[in-house]
Amino acid sequence: MTNSRNKLALGAAGLLLLAGLGLFSTDAASQAGQAGQAAAPISAADTAWILTATAMVLLMTPGLSFFYGGMVRLKNVVSTLLQSFVAMAVISLLWVVVGFSLAFGDSAGGIIGDPRTFFMFHGVGGDTHASLAPTIPLLLFALFQLKFAIITPALITGAFAERVRFGAYVLFMVLFSLVIYAPLAHWTWHPEGFLRKWGVLDFAGGTVVHMSAGFAAFAGALFLGRRHAHRDNEAHTPANVPFVLLGTGLLWFGWFGFNAGSALSASSTATLAFATTNTASAAAMLTWMAIDWMRGRKPSAIGACVGAVVGLVAVTPAAGLVTIGHSIVIGMVASAVSSAAVHFKTRSAVDDTLDVFPCHGIGGAVGMLLTGVFAKDVGLFYGETRTFLLHLAAFGIVGTFSFGGAWVLYKVVDLLVPLRVTAEQEALGLDLSQHGESVGEMAEALLPPAHELPIPAAKAGAPQAYAA
Repeated sequence: MTNSRNKLALGAAGLLLLAGLGLFSTDAASQAGQAGQAAAPISAADTAWILTATAMVLLMTPGLSFFYGGMVRLKNVVSTLLQSFVAMAVISLLWVVVGFSLAFGDSAGGIIGDPRTFFMFHGVGGDTHASLAPTIPLLLFALFQLKFAIITPALITGAFAERVRFGAYVLFMVLFSLVIYAPLAHWTWHPEGFLRKWGVLDFAGGTVVHMSAGFAAFAGALFLGRRHAHRDNEAHTPANVPFVLLGTGLLWFGWFGFNAGSALSASSTATLAFATTNTASAAAMLTWMAIDWMRGRKPSAIGACVGAVVGLVAVTPAAGLVTIGHSIVIGMVASAVSSAAVHFKTRSAVDDTLDVFPCHGIGGAVGMLLTGVFAKDVGLFYGETRTFLLHLAAFGIVGTFSFGGAWVLYKVVDLLVPLRVTAEQEALGLDLSQHGESVGEMAEALLPPAHELPIPAAKAGAPQAYAA
């Protein structure tokens, strides 16, 4: 009875908070656009493209949910899908309240934005902004950046899939967005951010999104420990390989908005980013499959999909800054390095369920470092050393901050709400234990038992790219 009353009180408090935010934002919205003068007339072409790109980036989060959902075991599909979907709701409101201000508000020493600048989207309206959005409405810029903030914590979930308590994950997502993501976005993308002023290049989020998520995922895998099935070396049969293929298609499509949209204009730079994004992903997919062949493995659908995503990750910081030829090199190198990292991780005791750190953390780091090599006119390839050395420094700073900060947040959340489900809940599956739902008996009937599969299921410790 006490537990039911607590849940009722929490639910009522949440509804009251949402209602209060709605009423408060009505007053703030009436003042939108009064904070500053328009820097320039709005470009219809740029606005139309960024509106489209914003929608494409949002589509990536459902795509990620299918990508991850197809890799986990059948009893955890719903929970894995929901962990991505809920980010669209939680981060959307958090961004309006204070997230956008922390990332892009008036800079405090290049470290963080003033939370009062755009609190409740105050002053975020239809006018342009001289430094953030010179040709599109500031509101559109804020919404475009929101979609990046949404997918970043969703990426982390693959590392601790099948063993995290849903409520604890939501709390961690809020803290991660405020304490780690917003400062990184400010450092890297705000005109006064210290990494940007140094000259560190991150065209679309290699450090802000992928390195931060990858290193936080690694911390999460270590903090939560191994799944019981992983320790017992039980067979792991992915629930739905077609889901993984579908998710990859949605991610690849949405990534054009992610990278080409980061030009913030309908321009030749956006076109270049579009081309390098596609080319790097294609090169990475083929490289991953070739490595599988060389290891004597059959090229798997999941392996091809993981390779493609690694290419997309790696080219993200470089997309509008390198040639198409160099994007091929970036895709190939990142795919080879991430594949080796997955191979090594499989033989360790680390239980990063869906290989988030090898693919996003290391893939993003490789992409950032190669941006320092191939960035037009300022990269190592062109005889300049300063940009590459700055990227090496940024690698150390971002990796340490993301890993260490996430570890502290996991500790804080675990003190408030236990992060890990009980052994009984883990055995039952998160779909039923956390949400009271499952994919249903019909879906189970459509999937043959593991011993009837034509290819033996991979061991629990094997990378998902090699799962049958």
